[in-house]
Amino acid sequence: MVELPSTTRWTRRKEARPNEILEAALDLFVERGYAGTKMEEIAKRAGVTRGTPYLYFANKEELFKAVISEGMLPSIEVGEGMLREFTGSAMDLIEQTLNFWWAAVGKTRLAGITKLIVAEACNFPDIARFYCEEVVRRGEALVAGAIDYGIRRGEFRALDVEYTMKVVIGPVLMAMIWQHSVGACVNEAFDEERFLRTYMELLRHGLLRNEQHPPI
Repeated sequence: MVELPSTTRWTRRKEARPNEILEAALDLFVERGYAGTKMEEIAKRAGVTRGTPYLYFANKEELFKAVISEGMLPSIEVGEGMLREFTGSAMDLIEQTLNFWWAAVGKTRLAGITKLIVAEACNFPDIARFYCEEVVRRGEALVAGAIDYGIRRGEFRALDVEYTMKVVIGPVLMAMIWQHSVGACVNEAFDEERFLRTYMELLRHGLLRNEQHPPI
């Protein structure tokens, strides 16, 4: 006699399906872009029937938003918590924030979402708007807050906070995009530790007050 799976096993499998669908969706969105990904392909990659994704997500747009919410927003929330509670050096805060973001998002498949948004924003303004509001704006506020913190405590030079924030974020975004575009096409190795180390050295000399600059 064939032993039927227990109710507990079936329940656990059913509860796991949304995560399996999100994982499959992330893979396909990064591989094929938003326009090139179909719901039935996501279902197939997740190992579920064609209609199963619709039990959890109304449509592809809602599924894409869920990929962002589940994958990126927890890291944003951790960074926001760091900013609220931090009492040490502002330079340490920026370094910890950038290193954490890179580990949680920058070197993972989630970095491919940034490249997707840049490539397809004009064709799908609703998802671009969602990404900007939930990820970009909050990320910008986090970095701007760290810069302002450094200025207020006299650690950083007087700076244009808004545009300094954009300069700080820019290279990290470019590194994320590069890995999923030109870098992937030419199979060029990317030494992330070397990149972050070099970048932080440049930031120290750009942000710190002149008298705090260590000798080169």
